Amino acid sequence: MDSQMMVSPSTHKTLQDCTTMCQKTFDILLSHQDVHFRKNQLKLLLDSATICEICAKFMDRCSILIKSLREYCAYVCEVCGNECLRHPDQESQMCGRMCLNCARKCRAFAMQLGGGM
Repeated sequence: MDSQMMVSPSTHKTLQDCTTMCQKTFDILLSHQDVHFRKNQLKLLLDSATICEICAKFMDRCSILIKSLREYCAYVCEVCGNECLRHPDQESQMCGRMCLNCARKCRAFAMQLGGGM
């Protein structure tokens, strides 16, 4: 696998941005009055931030496992994005769009990598 293909600056930045957005949204939502009704969203925000951070690290070291991880990252980001979009507040809406964009980029990048792990 070509190591140049393993590191996509655009995708890497998207992963970093999604990590940051999910962490910030999590922090903001903790102060909302309806925080008890957002348990799923809060857990998914942490899941998404974590998988995006891990994915970026795997990309940095050109791991042979990046394709499978990117596919899973796309799944987690899609689930988180859809959950965020269910909530009307501005932070959730922005984060939802960011997560869905990250999911699209992760899927596209995994498809570029073709077969393998």
